[in-house]
Amino acid sequence: MLEDQTARTDGTSTRIPAQPAADAPAPLSWPAGYPDGYAVVDVETTGLARDDRIVSAAVYRLDARGEVEDHWYTPVNPQRDPGPTWIHGLTAEALADAPLFAEIADEFATRLEGRVLVAHNAIFDWSMIAREYARAKREAPVRQRLCTIALSKELSLPLPNHKLESLAAHYGVVQQRAHHALDDARVLAEAFRPSLRLAARHQVRLPLLACQPLTEWSDAVVSRRAGGGASTGSGYRSYGGGYGTWRPSRKRPACPYPNPGRYEPEGRLVQGMRVAISGDTSVDRELLEDRAIEAGLHIATSVSRLTSLLVTNDPDSPTSKVVKARTYGTPVVDEAAFTQLLQDVAPAPEN
Repeated sequence: MLEDQTARTDGTSTRIPAQPAADAPAPLSWPAGYPDGYAVVDVETTGLARDDRIVSAAVYRLDARGEVEDHWYTPVNPQRDPGPTWIHGLTAEALADAPLFAEIADEFATRLEGRVLVAHNAIFDWSMIAREYARAKREAPVRQRLCTIALSKELSLPLPNHKLESLAAHYGVVQQRAHHALDDARVLAEAFRPSLRLAARHQVRLPLLACQPLTEWSDAVVSRRAGGGASTGSGYRSYGGGYGTWRPSRKRPACPYPNPGRYEPEGRLVQGMRVAISGDTSVDRELLEDRAIEAGLHIATSVSRLTSLLVTNDPDSPTSKVVKARTYGTPVVDEAAFTQLLQDVAPAPEN
């Protein structure tokens, strides 16, 4: 099971006032604890589930102060239907002669080794990379990651949302081919540099998270997706415990805290809040739910007037949970924002 250590090493968060979009000069005194180098990564995939595959990958290597050293890109044959070609533009024909992930694993590792992995919603890119290395019976050489969504929040950037295009627009970075791995990585590298320098100038502690690679992968039977398309279901195992593509539902202990009410946007989660999750998640659903329960939250299987928060990566989908949340006025956040909120859940109020 993919473990995601989301605890900050110092447990603190430093926020600064919103700053202009200009690429500020490097500070005279660079923070001593900052990493020596970064690998800005983007991967395009066949989908969002844990059995989906990478169809292309790009890496921009940056030095300690965010200057580009080099870049690299490759398509990847996923050995299955490429998924949403209308998003990433890679058809089965285009990928037929592309290398398999196992064939580019060494070069990819060279680009990642000794660096902090930087990505927009980094848990997704890291999860996909870790799974691909596990399939290849390898271990991804990544020990820390940095999510640019989390960094934007630390810097209190005045963004209308946490999409990559909004971050790019804030810094005046022009996107040329959205959802092309190489251009997305370029855009993120150009937007990360001024964010890094802004953080350094104000001595902000970077939101670095630990990465624990997968150690095993086992292929399961071929399953059938809705609409008749076949895909290879897979189960993965890591330190202690195995998971397949199908599991019986688990009986969870009752939440020991009373429901304090709805989540207030831009506020903190509070122990006892009722949280519902809708749609695909980049992290295994049960793992995400386990983290929420360990933080003292109540995982609800449906949305009602008592639901404190709905987590979904597709707020415009017509699922029953999303429709009910809209009807009841229930706050909605995406998975990346929810993962950040889980790092600082407020204790339940005393009676």
